[in-house]
Parts: sequence; C-alpha cells; structure tokens
Amino acid sequence: MATQFQHRLVGTLVLVSLGVIFLPDVFDGEKAHYLENYEAIPLREDFDTELLTAPVEAPEDVEAFMPQEPVTVTINESTDSPQPESEPAAVAQVEASVPKAGYEDSAWIIRLGTFRNIENAKNLVSTLRGKGYPAQLMPRDVKQGELARVEVGPNVSKDKLEAMTADLESLTGLKGQLLRFNPLNP
Repeated sequence: MATQFQHRLVGTLVLVSLGVIFLPDVFDGEKAHYLENYEAIPLREDFDTELLTAPVEAPEDVEAFMPQEPVTVTINESTDSPQPESEPAAVAQVEASVPKAGYEDSAWIIRLGTFRNIENAKNLVSTLRGKGYPAQLMPRDVKQGELARVEVGPNVSKDKLEAMTADLESLTGLKGQLLRFNPLNP
C-alpha cells in the first residue's frame, strides 16, 4: 500500500516535470521568425555586344599631345649644349649609365671553401672579418646540413684579390680560388 507521503511525492514530481517541460514555452512568448530577402548575384552582367564590334575613333585634336619639335634621346653621352627652354628636360634628354660589359666582368671574389658544418663556416667568416677582410657566407640563409661557401669580396680589382690570396692562405691554411662575381648566384 502506498502511503500518503508517496502519493504526494509522485504528484510533486509529475507537476515539476510538467512545469519544466511546458512553462518555458508559456513564458517565452511568441517567437519571431525572420525571413531574409536577398537577390541572387548574376553570374555576369548583360552588355551591349555592339560595343565589341564598333571601331574606336581617335580624338580629333591629336596634334595637341605631340611635341612641337622632335625629341632626342641619348644614352651614355654627355652633351654640353643647353636644352631649349620650351622642352621639358625629362622629355628632351634621357641619360642612363649603362655599363658596356655585363656583370660578368664587373667584379671578382675569392672562394675559400665549401663547408657542411655551418658553425665552422661562421667562425671562419668572423675571423676573417676581424682581420679586416670583406668575408661573407653564401647563401646567406643556409641551414644546418646544407653546403655553405665562404667568400671574400667582391672587388673590382682582380690584382688586389690576387694579392690577398697569399695572406688568406697563411691566415687560414686554405688555398682560395679566384672567381668572377655573379650577383645572381645565390
């Protein structure tokens, strides 16, 4: 037989569970549902196909854009004659110093060696820089395990670098190799 306490407990549990289930819906009120109005973006715009086939006409006053006198452009020449006042200096003459030979004949380097141990290469470079030699590690962003070259230079004087090779050999014990400098070689 069920006691009066058990009946009250079951009733209370039923009422609490009904309250938990239905009261949030009662107190929440009416829900607003939003529908977004949007327009689809067209894949391409419609355009007039006659524009593609129509000829393009030049402006009638082309003469206004042309210089009054012929334009002279000189490269690697210096002129002592003054420019006319009517022409702008930038349009009248363009001076550029373009070397006659390419980068192949411009400079030289001494390659002392190629190292796999980066620390040894860095120590050699710091020793050479401490003695006043323009030494560097090539390529500059070398990682451990990759090959690194120790180079002295570049210098435009081949004779000056040839004179340095004996000093470098006595200092480092490495016989350097005189090579043309290639700035494009990483």
